[in-house]
Amino acid sequence: MPSARSAQTVAPSGATQHPPADTARTGRPGAVLAVIVTAYLMVGVDSTVVNVALPDIQRDLRFSTASLSWVLNAYTLAFGGLLLLGGRIGDIAGRRRTLTVGVIVFALASLLGGLAGDGGWLLAARALQGVGSALTAPSTLALITTNFEEGPRRNHALSIYTSVASIGASLGLVLGGALTAWASWRWALLINVPIGVAVAVALPRYVRETPRRGGQFDAAGALTGTAGMTALVYAFVRVAERGWGDGVAELSFALAGVLLAAFVYVESRAGQPIAPLRLFKDRNRAGAYLDILLLPAGMFGAFFFLTQYVQHVLGYGPLRAGLSFLPLTLAMFTVLRFVPKLLQRYGAKPVLVVGMSLMAAAGFWLTRLRADGDYVTGLLGPMAVLGVGVGLSFMPLNATILTGVRAADAGAASGLLQTLQWLGGTLGLSVLVTVAGTATRGSTGSPAEVITLSATSAFGVGALIALSAVVVAAVVIKGKGKAAR
Repeated sequence: MPSARSAQTVAPSGATQHPPADTARTGRPGAVLAVIVTAYLMVGVDSTVVNVALPDIQRDLRFSTASLSWVLNAYTLAFGGLLLLGGRIGDIAGRRRTLTVGVIVFALASLLGGLAGDGGWLLAARALQGVGSALTAPSTLALITTNFEEGPRRNHALSIYTSVASIGASLGLVLGGALTAWASWRWALLINVPIGVAVAVALPRYVRETPRRGGQFDAAGALTGTAGMTALVYAFVRVAERGWGDGVAELSFALAGVLLAAFVYVESRAGQPIAPLRLFKDRNRAGAYLDILLLPAGMFGAFFFLTQYVQHVLGYGPLRAGLSFLPLTLAMFTVLRFVPKLLQRYGAKPVLVVGMSLMAAAGFWLTRLRADGDYVTGLLGPMAVLGVGVGLSFMPLNATILTGVRAADAGAASGLLQTLQWLGGTLGLSVLVTVAGTATRGSTGSPAEVITLSATSAFGVGALIALSAVVVAAVVIKGKGKAAR
């Protein structure tokens, strides 16, 4: 929590001056946490809420099969490319102010998307949603850091935040399926409007503004970082569509490499960098950053291919497909209630190793899916195991990354966390889609057999990615040190 000293300014004469009074209520940690996590829940849900609605969107707005993927990619490109910038804007302009603007932009974009009359309109709205999310996500995690002191209070807040963040993607599938089945795919977007308005009104009422960090804005870092991340995300999106030999993808990768190398050089010399390289000097934090990149690479792919399997192989409609993810969601939510106590007793490393090992085991289990299988014998078990693994993994990673972070770096640290997590999901999905396409190229089986083969091939590679995260946690992250005391 910001100290009294950090909430004051000292005049040249030596007299202490207080900043303008903040009308936010204090002593209401439950209300503070509820507003913050609700803001982030919108972002988490939106990452998957349209997945099960894609067939309806394609029919209503006459998307081609190739262009339909851009309903997801337009959001991913804007969100992933602008996350680092969003974190730094929060440091300079104030995190509550930045979060409020992000929520308003997100709600407005959701309204425009829900009213879309053609495909171009919807894609523009999805990109604008990504901009709103890039402003929202880093500020939510940074406000957790600055409103809850390091130790049990922050661990408890992080466990609730992580549970909401973790179930957001699976909840999006359930919610998207229900709204598509009962009303229209448009309501998967329009539902964000009243929630966004409520959050924007509640933020100044309950959440205190953080002190602004004066000084020069790192324009060169913002330019190279944002352009580099956008080029990299676009390269992976292009690979998922066209394969690894695509010339545009190769050019985008090369451009991303040059820009990101320039970004690292700029950040090493900047007085107030957008992503302080000192964040990587701590061994535990560096290992946790690497794992936060690796884990979503397998998990996001699992959501994508599981959705394809339950709809096209098991024949589930949108609502039933969404409900099929409830075992994963419930297992994740249940386990997260116990993670703070496990961290206090055992430290982050043992909890991480167990959680990520379970995620790898669930991936290998899913490789046994069959085209003539059923939900109970094929999916119920691995979904529950995956939920337990996710529940044990992400909150300790968040706590490890944020432990010991200076208040001035909170926005940058959380922005980098969100950037790597989203980049990992994009990277992993493009790799797994390419693996699935390679495995089924030339296949003469039935549609159900082809979809099952593509899914099981992807699950195998996703499990190997999760296994590599286990190795990083075991080798890089140190001992039994408590995650956040």
